[in-house]
Amino acid sequence: MMMSSIIGFILALLAIGVGMVLKGASLSALNNPAAYLIIFGGTAAAVLIAFPFSEIKKFPIILKIALFEPKQPSKSEQVASLVKCAEIAKREGLLALEEIAGETKDPFFKKGLEMIIDGHDIEFIEEVLLEEVAAIDKRHKTGALIFTQAGTYAPTLGVLGAVIGLVASLGNLNDVEKLGHSISAAFIATLLGIFSGYVMWHPLANKLKRLSKREQEFKLLTIEGLLAVYQGLSPSALEKKLTVYIAPNERKKIEKVNEEVANEKTA
Repeated sequence: MMMSSIIGFILALLAIGVGMVLKGASLSALNNPAAYLIIFGGTAAAVLIAFPFSEIKKFPIILKIALFEPKQPSKSEQVASLVKCAEIAKREGLLALEEIAGETKDPFFKKGLEMIIDGHDIEFIEEVLLEEVAAIDKRHKTGALIFTQAGTYAPTLGVLGAVIGLVASLGNLNDVEKLGHSISAAFIATLLGIFSGYVMWHPLANKLKRLSKREQEFKLLTIEGLLAVYQGLSPSALEKKLTVYIAPNERKKIEKVNEEVANEKTA
């Protein structure tokens, strides 16, 4: 689970709740079923109108991705895997990579290895893998757009909910107490609309974009490594080539591991 999402939602709820109390507003004012219906029901309706059902039905999967970080090896681990492939290819030939292709759980990595083993042209392999990355980018953009649009609709529906509440409050002009309560309830819809739009939907859309970018960078690293293995680049040269994708602190860890391995071999 992505702790940043959970911590963020908890902090947001605490900030709103404590802020209301400090301002003298009662938390019981949030008990407004009509406001929840207008905001969340209205947002769902607007999203259903805006997107085809074939895309909307993927919403639970997209939400799960936004809240739970997909399992993926680190870049340093992937570099180590590619260097291992280079060592095997250099020592035993490209056909020896079949064992690694059978063991890997990454469909993208496996597909690249299988095309190398089958002896396809390097231009064809690069084209196929890059097209797959482009298709992934397109799907991810569609998923993020659903959340972005929900974040756009929710605050506007909050204004609509406030207008509906104010219209209802006009029937209580002769009763000051009821009038004040009605006006207070009217603006709960605005609060929920702004909160859901700018604390839930837009941030989740941004997280999906960040996750998509990270996955694409990972796959581009994989493509470059596979093509280098196919071209017969030496393991040490491949490692130097791929470390540009890794943060400086991670590079130091790799260098430390390599030093330990070298020391063990010389011992």
